[in-house]
Amino acid sequence: MLEMSIESLRVNSGGNQYVVILQQNDSNRGLPIWIGPAEANAIALELQGAKPPRPLTHDLLISVMDNLGASLGSIIVSDIREETFYARLLLNTDSEQLELDSRPSDAMALAVRANVPIYAEESVLDQAGVLIDSETGNVLPREENESSGSPQEQESLDLSAFRDVVERLDLDQLDRNKRHQGDQGDQGNQNNG
Repeated sequence: MLEMSIESLRVNSGGNQYVVILQQNDSNRGLPIWIGPAEANAIALELQGAKPPRPLTHDLLISVMDNLGASLGSIIVSDIREETFYARLLLNTDSEQLELDSRPSDAMALAVRANVPIYAEESVLDQAGVLIDSETGNVLPREENESSGSPQEQESLDLSAFRDVVERLDLDQLDRNKRHQGDQGDQGNQNNG
């Protein structure tokens, strides 16, 4: 397993597709993972230190774990099958460690709240990883990511459309969208308490 950090949260120029870029610690290898807008918002709020007036779903789950005597120890992006990523939550209780299946987006939203390590299996990086320019933070073009064509690299080429979109992501758009949503507030949810 390789320890990862959230390098960035990006949105494409259309503003409706979000990608978390995990970066391998002490390396320029990255792992782009598509996530939904709700999970992107949950991660972004926590990374920015913003606290909503009412608990979000991930805040609630952390509170439930705490009250039941469990804690999140780490998360692992464990697999990719048919272009779908899989993750596991490693929960610690007084008597045992539990592993729970999770979507990576939910796992990351929990990890940033619990301030726990994020790991990825090396096989996942071999299959879906990209290289990140250390100076600009940009995903390097595919030609610089690809080499001789080992089986893992060949499988990685299957995700080329995904990489094309990642390379066109607009990080600033996420911030503009978030501010716009914040200006609208929870107008539709005022009675949902």
